[in-house]
Amino acid sequence: MSEDFFPQEIIRKKRDGQPLTEAEIQFMVRGITDNSISEGQIAAFAMAVFFRDMPMQERIWLTKAMVMSGDVMDWTKADLGRPVVDKHSTGGVGDKVSLMLAPIVAACGGAVPMISGRGLGHTGGTLDKLDSVPGYNTAPDQTLLTKVVKTVGCAIIGQTSDLAPADRRFYATRDVTATVESIALITASILSKKLAAGLDALVMDVKYGSGAFKTEYEDAEELAKSIVSVANGAGMPTTALLTDMNQVLGTTAGNAIEVRETIDFLMGNHQDPRLLEVVTALCSEMLIITGIADETTAPLAVHGALKSGSAAERFAQMIAALGGPKDLMTNPDKHLPLAPIKKDVIAPKRGFISAMDTRAMGVAVMDLGGGRHKATDAIDYSVGLTNIKGIGDKTGPRAPVATIIARSQDAADRAEKRILSAITLSDEAPAKRPVVKRKLTLEDL
Repeated sequence: MSEDFFPQEIIRKKRDGQPLTEAEIQFMVRGITDNSISEGQIAAFAMAVFFRDMPMQERIWLTKAMVMSGDVMDWTKADLGRPVVDKHSTGGVGDKVSLMLAPIVAACGGAVPMISGRGLGHTGGTLDKLDSVPGYNTAPDQTLLTKVVKTVGCAIIGQTSDLAPADRRFYATRDVTATVESIALITASILSKKLAAGLDALVMDVKYGSGAFKTEYEDAEELAKSIVSVANGAGMPTTALLTDMNQVLGTTAGNAIEVRETIDFLMGNHQDPRLLEVVTALCSEMLIITGIADETTAPLAVHGALKSGSAAERFAQMIAALGGPKDLMTNPDKHLPLAPIKKDVIAPKRGFISAMDTRAMGVAVMDLGGGRHKATDAIDYSVGLTNIKGIGDKTGPRAPVATIIARSQDAADRAEKRILSAITLSDEAPAKRPVVKRKLTLEDL
């Protein structure tokens, strides 16, 4: 350990609200990475930041130091011939946007090496959805990853142990010390992994509402401002969209079930309007920020990639190139089997859904076996919800709130109770609310 600094002195400075230097922050991150700083000191530092916060400059220094704690991908050597761009979502229920977005942007001329995560609690994880696809490899080596991104244009994988390793240890301590919610630390955690992925640009999907990490819009907006400010300050052009998560996104929630909805969406068989709006907005922003298209042509390019089938073709190519079945798009029943019990959830009276506890809908999926209570839990990929109604939709005897796909009748009955308690009915349809509430750029800060 360096003689220049002592971790306890840096912790004391932050505890007392004094500014930290870049060298002090770098020292702390090095100690987190090489284990020369103890778990207790990491916890104390996280708690000090939680209560005293970090100004933007300290957040930028922390993010940069965490990026440099491991490998940084360099896509210039791959000679991709297209800009490297990604999207990150703060998570929700039924959020399968990444599965559609990566192939759409690839079809429009972008390169999308998307590093995704697993779900924990009520939110679903992109990697869990892809794990439901037999043979799909979410942890390819660098050679295979580069080949797939170059030939297909996109690859959705998990974080490798070499990318931002400081974040992994830091987050594990934050998770057990009630310091996850710090906006400064959330910002550094998200952006360190994205900067380490060697991106030319990033678009953030910051969600708010009953199914989001940040339930209040003002809190989500504060996080979006932090991410846009820090990312741009660290040299990566970034914008953010604030999107509504007061209801399930799309009509499904689960793992194999959401992959099925993705296939239907890309093939043009069924495109839920809210889901289409979010996908179009995020894809368009990725095309705009990289200069592939402008505000007028970007949405046209997105819809063109869907209508022509080129986005579906890219998805199929990505699945096959990373070890999945070559006929997934045409034969989903064979590769994405569903649990045997189906149960329609019938509302106690006719009416319109006026509100939804989206978190409770996610918990219902988790209790069916489709999510994790803790990180080591196994997942049943075949369970979940489908035909989910949204706010403003009619319900009644012939219009179920949702259909439960369960492993047992008891599990289906428990899920039914959760779902019925999660919805509020009214006699009149509620006013429509925007799905994409605001776009945040560096100029807005």
